Amino acid sequence: MKNYKNIIGLVLLLLAFSACKKYEQFPVDKVPINIVFDKYDSLGTNAHQYLNSIYALLRNGRNAVGGDYLDAASDDAVSSAASSSNSVTILATATYNSFTMPADENVWSGSKSYWAGIRMVNEFVNNIDIVPVQQTYNGVSMKYAWKAEARFLRAYFYFELVKRYGGVPLLGDKVYGLTDNIALPRNSFDDCVKYIVSECDAIKGSMLTSPIISANAYYGRATQGAAMALKSRVLLYAASPLFNGGNIDGSNPLTGYSSNNADRWKQAAAAAKDVMDLGAYSLDNSFTDVFLTQNNSEVIFIRQGDNGNSVESANGPVGFPAANALGRTSPTEELAEAYPMANGLPITDPTSGYNPDQPYLNRDPRLSYTTLHNGSQWLNTTLATYEGGQSKPNNGLQQTLTSYYARKFMGNFESTNSYSSHSEDWVIFRYAEILLNYAEAENETTTSAQGDVYDALYKLRLRAGIAPGADGHYGLKANLSQADMRTVIQNERRIELAFEESRYFDIRRWKIADAIMNQPRKGESVFQSGGSFTYNTVNVLTTKFVAPKMYLYPVPYDEVLKNPNMKQNPGW
Repeated sequence: MKNYKNIIGLVLLLLAFSACKKYEQFPVDKVPINIVFDKYDSLGTNAHQYLNSIYALLRNGRNAVGGDYLDAASDDAVSSAASSSNSVTILATATYNSFTMPADENVWSGSKSYWAGIRMVNEFVNNIDIVPVQQTYNGVSMKYAWKAEARFLRAYFYFELVKRYGGVPLLGDKVYGLTDNIALPRNSFDDCVKYIVSECDAIKGSMLTSPIISANAYYGRATQGAAMALKSRVLLYAASPLFNGGNIDGSNPLTGYSSNNADRWKQAAAAAKDVMDLGAYSLDNSFTDVFLTQNNSEVIFIRQGDNGNSVESANGPVGFPAANALGRTSPTEELAEAYPMANGLPITDPTSGYNPDQPYLNRDPRLSYTTLHNGSQWLNTTLATYEGGQSKPNNGLQQTLTSYYARKFMGNFESTNSYSSHSEDWVIFRYAEILLNYAEAENETTTSAQGDVYDALYKLRLRAGIAPGADGHYGLKANLSQADMRTVIQNERRIELAFEESRYFDIRRWKIADAIMNQPRKGESVFQSGGSFTYNTVNVLTTKFVAPKMYLYPVPYDEVLKNPNMKQNPGW
């Protein structure tokens, strides 16, 4: 008992000196379970700290994969570090196998394993009922909300595994000991989807509801909306071509369904509509402030972070001595070209007004909210990313490879001289995704795009700053076919959710990664001559995708080796 008091005292001391951290790693795994879940602890203090330590296992996507955004392994960006040993470069060039999956994307085993979180949830679920928590929410003991939150986290961890590997072993509430038989087989993909969805349905009535009473006191907690948003994402993936009729091994239930079922799209649309019908969320008026302002109307669930400017330090443009930065992420020319004009028309439309000699003039404002390019305003300066310019000096310093820097998630520092601290929470679910989920799923249920699909896209484009036009279509053509609207939605999702760990998985679930990644990534080489600039498209990285096996990750080799019932994914 004395040792336990010493641990608690140390933790409280650390908390006192790090109040800006919302989730603290509490070494409860080193403390007897009957002390963590104490039948005399009427405040539930120890149990709540245990729950917080599970929240801490949520991934913070900011430069999370070897120092880079995961989407730098897609067609949206490359790592400015320009090394074949970078984790995202390994992923983008298909130079990994079941032995060598980059550690930060190996969520099956190792330090990033979500199985550790699943085990902790099971410990929590099995023991929380004995704690006499007196704190209430809407007249009900908070321990029931905590239990539901833990189950939500478990469902989320399972989905993060399933979207990478397909079917995984489902453990239920069981906590396995050293003497137990843990040579478990993988459950089918269908089993896993049904389990995650059933958990979301079962817990939503016990969770905090939005808007949350005393929002600051409960900031960062999973809510009913978070459970419903997770269900929406899960069902969207399950309905997508990779799993719904495009199974890489049609007879293998671990890797998807054996045939297409259009009802899966209807279920996905209904799940997204349920979130919309809550009336609890809306698009924030400012695209940039979604990621900077806590408790805004758009955010559904976040992984809490510190207040700081680490995102600027990692990704900001080089060449500013007063604001030293690494320029780690180089958005691609392909991403830049995906953004339409401010009138909503794609730059390939001859009536759009696009001028290749002034490529950033009158563009969708989200381009400048997401990237910094030659001529952008930043730190009271006109950004120079032309060859030899201030932010592309070509002197051996790590710098942009494409003439672009990643601006998303940064503070509004266009007119300041230096960086200052701001919220760096990682947004996991936001309302914009729900609108996109609904538009995509609903479009797949009809042969031509319907009004509610258009309405979802109108909302996003209105908030972005795109002009409605005389016809009120925000640059979209009327009466689009299902196929044409699919293309529009996929592009809208790309530009709205860039760097939010969406694109990397989207091109897989749409089963288009082989076409996209088997071609080089492109950037711009900009040259200044007098007062004008010349823009030349150049190849910056040769990416590769070995289809079809790469649509799913390999189960780590040692897991297959030690478990005779563990089947490897096809091709690995």
